[in-house]
Amino acid sequence: MRTEDFRLLKNKRITRDYFVMDIVADQPLPDIMPGQFVQLRVDNNRETFLRRPISVYDTDYARNTISLLIKEVGAGTRAMSQLSEGAVVNLVHPLGNSFTPGDRNSRSLLVGGGVGVAPMLMLGKYFKKSGLDFKFLLGYQSSEHVIQKERYEQYGEVLISTDDGTMGHKGLVTSHPGLLEGEYDRIYCCGPEIMMKKVAGIARSAGKFCEVSLENTMACGYGVCLCCVVETDRGNICTCTEGPVFNINELKWQI
Repeated sequence: MRTEDFRLLKNKRITRDYFVMDIVADQPLPDIMPGQFVQLRVDNNRETFLRRPISVYDTDYARNTISLLIKEVGAGTRAMSQLSEGAVVNLVHPLGNSFTPGDRNSRSLLVGGGVGVAPMLMLGKYFKKSGLDFKFLLGYQSSEHVIQKERYEQYGEVLISTDDGTMGHKGLVTSHPGLLEGEYDRIYCCGPEIMMKKVAGIARSAGKFCEVSLENTMACGYGVCLCCVVETDRGNICTCTEGPVFNINELKWQI
């Protein structure tokens, strides 16, 4: 873990609510694993003094860059969306644990909803490089909200679910045949908690391995503020230090 200034290379709005920041470091990037996150400082904004936790969307070690997929939801993320090329972006990184890959005989489904699609890109890239069998299953409100589908298609087959049916399967991602009928032995998931609980319930009923990445509020990122405590079979622990990735069998979820 280190605190470091990055320089903003590109700040691109990709949908009404989402934008992608590409930032470059002066020093070589450390190894960043799928599921890990950063804490981003919001400068020059009187409304925001706490860092914002952001999943790592992608890395490019040749260019020494990190990509962050961010949803504009409040003053902090709005300020980030308005940063110009060349701005200084300060991060604490990399934080948290990572997903647990299977072996070459495993078949995995990578399920993402909303901003939870971000760590799925990193995970798919890792699986592709490792020669593992997988598909993406990504859920959105409508075709207008679909995030950089072609970027995911670089690494694997992409199944899409939209609430209104304007792209792919009509309905929630949790109703997609790829999830309900697919022959997968491992499921990885990130998104709204209600979605993850439903996916976890499906996985548990089918006796499948399942890990979820929690999107809890995190003010510090290293277990001091206690904003992100989650109840597990190990007791109440900090999502930022013990997670954000958890096996569903660890969580005290009613599913």
